[in-house]
Amino acid sequence: MSESARAEILAGVRRALGGGATVEPPQPVATASAGGGPGAAPLVERFCERARDYRAGVSSVSADAVAGEIASIAARHGARRLLLAPGLPAEWRPAELELVEDDGRLAAREIEQFDGALTGASAAAAQTGTLALAHGPGQGRRALTLLPDLHICIVPASRIVSDIPEAIAMLEPIVRGERRPVTLVSGPSATSDIELRRVEGVHGPRKLEVVVVDEPAS
Repeated sequence: MSESARAEILAGVRRALGGGATVEPPQPVATASAGGGPGAAPLVERFCERARDYRAGVSSVSADAVAGEIASIAARHGARRLLLAPGLPAEWRPAELELVEDDGRLAAREIEQFDGALTGASAAAAQTGTLALAHGPGQGRRALTLLPDLHICIVPASRIVSDIPEAIAMLEPIVRGERRPVTLVSGPSATSDIELRRVEGVHGPRKLEVVVVDEPAS
C-alpha cells in the first residue's frame, strides 16, 4: 500500500513538472527483517532520533507508565494546567495535574491561557520524525495543538511506520470516510527570519514532547 501511495505522489510531481523530470523515491528506513510490520524496533529508534533532531523532547515508556511520564514532563516545563483532547484514555491522564477536556467551545484566547495541550497521534513517520494527527478521538481539533506553548503528544509504537507516504496510506480510510484534516508535526514550531536565524513558536508551540508507548509483543 505504501508503494502505491508513493507512486501516486511521485506521479503528481512529474505531472506538475511537465513530465520531463525524473524524481527518485526516498530511500525506505530498514526494518528488522523483510516485511517487518509497523512498530519494528529500528523504526522506533529512527523516529526517536529524527524527532530529537528537530529539537523535540522524546521519551519511550511502557503502557502503564504513560501518566507518570506526562506528569514528569509537565513538571520539567512548569506546566500545571493542560488542555486535554477528548477521548484520550483515562490511564494516560495524570491525577496530579489539572486537566481540562476541550469541549470545542473555548475561544483562541482561552486556549492560549493553558500551560500546554495533551493529545495522541494517529501515526508517525520514522524517516522524518513526523507526527500525523487526523483529529479524531484522543487528538482534538487543530487549535488545541497550535495555540498552547507546550504540546505533549503520545504515539503508540505500533503506529510508527517508515515514511510519510506510508503514514498517509494508513490514515486514508479515516480521511476519506470521515473527511478529516491531517496535521503533520515535525518538531516544535520554527521558522527563519531574513538572516536565517531560527525563531521558534511563531506558528505553534515552542516546545514539543513526544511520548512513545512501548507495547507488549502479541
